[in-house]
Amino acid sequence: MNKKLIFSLVAASLSTSALAEGKIILSPVVVTATKNAVNSFDLPVSIDVVDKSSIQDGQAQMVLSESLIRVPGITAQNRTQYSQDPQISTRGFGSRSAFGVRGLRIYVDGIPFSMPDGIGQPGNIDLNAVKSIEVMRGPFSSLYGSSSGGVIQLLTEDSPKTPLEVSGGYMFGSYGTQKETLRAAGSEGNFEYLVNYSKFETDGYRENSAANKEQLTAKMKFKLTDTTKVTVMANWMDMNAQDPLGLGRNATTDLPSAFATPKAVPGAAFRANTRVSRTNTQAGINLEQIINENNTLNLIAYGGQRDNLQFLSLSPTTTSGRASAIARDFWGTELRWTNKGELLSRPYTITSGLTYGRMEDARKDISATAGVMLDESSLTNVNRRETNIAYNFDQYVQGQLGLLDNLDIHAGVRHTKVNLKVEDNLVDASRAPYSGFNAKYRDSSGKVSYDKTTPVIGTVWKVNPQFNLYANYGKGFETPTLIEVAYATDTGSGPNLGLKPSTSDNYEIGAKAFVSDIARLNAAFFRTDTESEIVTSQSGTYAVYSNAGKTKRQGLELSADANLPHNFGLYGAYTYLDATFTSDYQSSGNTVKSGNKIPGTYRSQLYGEMSWKAPTVGFSTALEARYNSKVYVDDVNSDIAPSYTVFNVRAVLQQEVQKWRFSEYVRVENLFDKDYIGSVRVNDSNSRFFEAAPGRNYLMGVNATYRF
Repeated sequence: MNKKLIFSLVAASLSTSALAEGKIILSPVVVTATKNAVNSFDLPVSIDVVDKSSIQDGQAQMVLSESLIRVPGITAQNRTQYSQDPQISTRGFGSRSAFGVRGLRIYVDGIPFSMPDGIGQPGNIDLNAVKSIEVMRGPFSSLYGSSSGGVIQLLTEDSPKTPLEVSGGYMFGSYGTQKETLRAAGSEGNFEYLVNYSKFETDGYRENSAANKEQLTAKMKFKLTDTTKVTVMANWMDMNAQDPLGLGRNATTDLPSAFATPKAVPGAAFRANTRVSRTNTQAGINLEQIINENNTLNLIAYGGQRDNLQFLSLSPTTTSGRASAIARDFWGTELRWTNKGELLSRPYTITSGLTYGRMEDARKDISATAGVMLDESSLTNVNRRETNIAYNFDQYVQGQLGLLDNLDIHAGVRHTKVNLKVEDNLVDASRAPYSGFNAKYRDSSGKVSYDKTTPVIGTVWKVNPQFNLYANYGKGFETPTLIEVAYATDTGSGPNLGLKPSTSDNYEIGAKAFVSDIARLNAAFFRTDTESEIVTSQSGTYAVYSNAGKTKRQGLELSADANLPHNFGLYGAYTYLDATFTSDYQSSGNTVKSGNKIPGTYRSQLYGEMSWKAPTVGFSTALEARYNSKVYVDDVNSDIAPSYTVFNVRAVLQQEVQKWRFSEYVRVENLFDKDYIGSVRVNDSNSRFFEAAPGRNYLMGVNATYRF
């Protein structure tokens, strides 16, 4: 079965006659686009919501990519190993990121989970506590700061209206995977709380890919008065994961070696004992003050710490490696004012605010042998010892005006200033002249500042109550990250403070429609022209980044959601993306030609799902299908991972007995045991690009909840 058959199943089921007996379908209310609760149907943006059942039913709830594969315009690849965050990109932004999530801003209940330099860390998020995920793409994303691609906002669950509800769960599956969860939640008067703990461990599909992870999430709400509310959140995560590295191409076959030995790992992974240990603690507070019926103030503050120790391989044949240690402190705040009223008898909403964020990394790079850090008291073993600082100060205003009964205008502008600073703590004047090995003792301190004003404008024409047309345009701005300015050459000297931010022009037109009240259709056409794209120019021992000339991203997003007769449901999402370089540049001594595809981007992606429910017995099941076209692995387009189609199936059974609620689920992934490449390591310096996905595998789980 291929993508045409999947799409035909979606289209054929949307005939008017087939929909005649289904249940009414509605557009979700979202907060990400305007920072206020608005029906998504009435907004001039591409925005989708992943609901609670799609996040939790029959899912491991371990990585964000599980939930995002169903969203058009989003590429979400589960690496099936946990030493790196999942690959998440939108419309080609972030597709070449080697660390974290690039080109998108991530928020949880309005609190940033992206750093001031633009890197997001989705691995910190506890999906067991999430009730919905809002995903916005396109020009209006620039109102969230230095991110050109999109915004992902996760909203956590509300507390039950009972003094205490306790639940526990256990999941197990292939490759020694297991997970335990425990939750306590409730409300009493003006106080609500939720505490969720989870512990996960796996042997991993591939060799050297075992991992364990613990998470604790707490959320409390206080209603101080009828007009004053306070929400407090805290999140803790501790993880250890082996890194199996990628696999190269077997010179004697047309397929990557991952097909012949998918569970294998390069010998370098064993010799250097590649792995990562990571802890992250974060807390935030949101104070909402209703001044009157037309004015509301929000004050958000957050802070946290993150420690990351990663052991890397430097040689394919020896035990030499290095240990990269980062101890991070971060904090920030936002003050937001919302005003609603009428202007010349027409309704309007204006939201304005100030944001500040800061991160400080104490960074060390120490030589290692066989995965053991060498004595750092000897400077010969120390490659980097520095403090990296990034901070931003932004101002924004956005608003909506109902010009006519069927025509709304949305507009906004944001001024962003990002500062990067490097304080070199590995300086020794006695070792001058600084040549050869001694060059690392030269003072490499420095700083750089970027600022940009990014306007956006959009309009919605409400053709009739079931059909809206919209268009929008905006400027985009994406600064280099601290990782990207770390090195000026691939031998480790740095920093590279000459790196410039990329800028973009973003265009989008779209349509949103209801069919017979029980089906919802969305379509969007988009184009983004980018200048000074940040790319890899050298990829030796250390990656070096530079600014390329221009790139172009254009494409189409389609989605259809329908409630069919007899409790059947149908959902489909298709993305077409043409992401190319539009000017030549040099990368590691090779010429990247105009017309080359941006690596890590899929020209076609298709997700389809057929579901069925038997409400009287608490049973639900679904068949999922996913198609991805081929993908290039590096900027010079030297190799590809082939296209693939895979199928998954899930089933959930729920029961309620007095104050007890039980659920059992089973999930089978890769139902037909397809061999395929699940993700690629873009621009890998050792040409180990390919990460094989597991064959047929399963998850099973049980949950029990008691309400006092």
